[in-house]
Order: sequence, then structure tokens, then C-alpha cells
Amino acid sequence: MTASIAYTKPSITELEVSYAEDAARHGWGPKCYDYIIRFEALFREHIGTSFGIATSSCTGAMQMGLKAMGIGPGDEVILADTNWIATAAPIVQLGATPIFVDILPDSWCIDPDATEKAITPHTRAIVATHLYGNLCDMDALLKLAKRYGIPVIEDAAEAIGASYRESPAGSMGLFSTFSFHGTKTLTTGEGGMFLTSDGELYEKVLTLSNHGRDRQQNKQFWADEVGYKFKMSNLQAALGCAQMERIAELTDRKRAILHAYKAELAALNGISMNPEPDHVLSGAWMPTVVFDESLGIRRDAILSVFRAAQIDARVFFYPLSSQPMFQPVPDNETAWSICERAINLPSFHAMTDADIARVCKVIRDLLAV
Repeated sequence: MTASIAYTKPSITELEVSYAEDAARHGWGPKCYDYIIRFEALFREHIGTSFGIATSSCTGAMQMGLKAMGIGPGDEVILADTNWIATAAPIVQLGATPIFVDILPDSWCIDPDATEKAITPHTRAIVATHLYGNLCDMDALLKLAKRYGIPVIEDAAEAIGASYRESPAGSMGLFSTFSFHGTKTLTTGEGGMFLTSDGELYEKVLTLSNHGRDRQQNKQFWADEVGYKFKMSNLQAALGCAQMERIAELTDRKRAILHAYKAELAALNGISMNPEPDHVLSGAWMPTVVFDESLGIRRDAILSVFRAAQIDARVFFYPLSSQPMFQPVPDNETAWSICERAINLPSFHAMTDADIARVCKVIRDLLAV
């Protein structure tokens, strides 16, 4: 019987197991933050920001960052229509309005021209989501930020290992957020990170992250404002520390898998994959194939063929504006089109050449129909 191929699973070695065991056996009482502090330091130094706060999720990190900026009712935040709901949810939960704009056809990231057209007197931030390890056009977005006085926030949930003109993803915006979900290149099971080099913003988020208790507050069990409980546990951070010691291995393997797919599929016409322009180092989190519109190959047919081959491919993100909680924005034509004819390919760390060949055969079969 042919074994199935998962679209993703984490790379866990004895190093991660030993750190997690140590945290479970000894990481209590005065040691209950040891791995958290270490993980925060390792991660912020890797990205190159001044401050970092480990969180229970990337979503929580985003919500606290937006809250610390004072974003709330009456404010607008611009983001790509192609996104996971986790990027929009904190905006809505703070009472602000998400403004969905179209994506670029090559990177599948937010379109800077569409972003500029969407700016109003109510715009408070632009969220640059680096999709599937691809990077946004940060030159154009940062120019907009400077011209209009509107900060850019990097949603780098999927972009560990990527860089733009040698600046790591997550180091260029007012703040950035990362995800360490079990599907990500670096995982703590669940978890996230808030990063910034703005000291004032960091202090606000640090207070919010600890139930609103200022770290200068001497009174026990005294809150200075209503905050959140979005902390990462010491056990999760222990996994993160081990993964950070392997970060080059983990990110290099992701790129190797993407390049293997590209080499296998290079001779095929009618498809495109994650772009790698000269000034960008791809994070290669999720190798993705987009079928040309003219081929007439659509999502349901793609999924059916992959399932028959026992390969767990993943659908491309639906536009947020196509979902029931938001008003449709069908003018975002690229976002609404690509999701109908694209697929995320398996890319777990331990994939073999034979696994990659099986996946590529499915794509060849689809094109041959």
C-alpha cells in the first residue's frame, strides 16, 4: 500500500526532546521563565530587532501590537485580501475596520498601488503579510509609510528565513509578528513572537502581555490597565530554543525543497511558483503552484487528483472578502482568481526525493488532461 504524503509536519530531534524534558522537570518556580527569556533573546538577535516578546500565538502578538498603537473604533487598517483570518481578526476585535486590497500576481503579496489608492484620513496602519515565505515589495510599502506617515506592520508568520535586500523579514516594519504553529518552519507547537525596535511600543506591549501590569509596578496582583494573557509557556519556549539552534538547517531545508520542485517542474508550461527575485531570499515556507487561467484547471479538480494519489496538498487562501463575515470585494481580481487555480505542495523537513517526484507526477498528470 502506498504511504500518504503529509503537506507538513515538524522536525523534532533529541535536542528538542531534551530541552522540553528539562523544562518539564526543572522549569518551575524561579526558573519558570528561563527558556522564555532565552528564546526571546535568540529570536530577536536572529531577526535583528531590539525587543521581542514570546506570545501564545501570532494572532495575540498582532492584537497587542495594534492595541499598543491605539488602534480602535473609527480606524482603518489596510491589508491584502489574500490572507488567513488571523491577520484580520485582531483588527475587527479592536473595533477597527480592515480594508482589503488586491495582491500582486507574481508574489501574491499586497499590491502597493492598490494600497495607496485605499488610504484615507482614517488609515492607521498597513499590514504587509509575507505570504508562503514570499516577501512583500517593502521598498514601495516603506515609501508609502514615509509619504503618508502611516506605519507598516510586518505579518511575518510564514516568513522565517526570508530576507529583503539582506534585511530579515520582520526587521523592517514598526513591529512584526511571527507564528510557531506546528505547520511552520520553526515550531513550538503553538506560539508566536512580537518584535520591534521601538522602545516605547515595546513597553506598552509588555504591559499588555502581562494582564496590564506595568513591570515597574511594585504592588503584588495590581493591574495598571486591562491587558491580555497571551504568554508563551516555558515548555513551548524550550522547544523554540532547540529549534533556534537548528534554524539554519530548518530554513535551508525549506529552500532546498522549493528548489527541488522548481527543478522537477521547470520544463512544464502553464504554471508558476514562488518567485525568487535577486533582492529577495525566499523563506520557502509553502511551495505553491499556480495554474494559468487559460488551462481551466480549478481547485476542486486539483484537490481530487491529489487525494487520489494520497498526497495531502493544501488549498491557497480564499480572499477574506469572500468570507461571510466581510463585505465582498470582487474588484480584487487577482486575489479572487488565484485561489481558484493554485495549490500548496507538501514541504516537510524529512521529504525524500521520491516524495517530491510523486508530487510532481500529479502536477504533470493534471497538465496532461
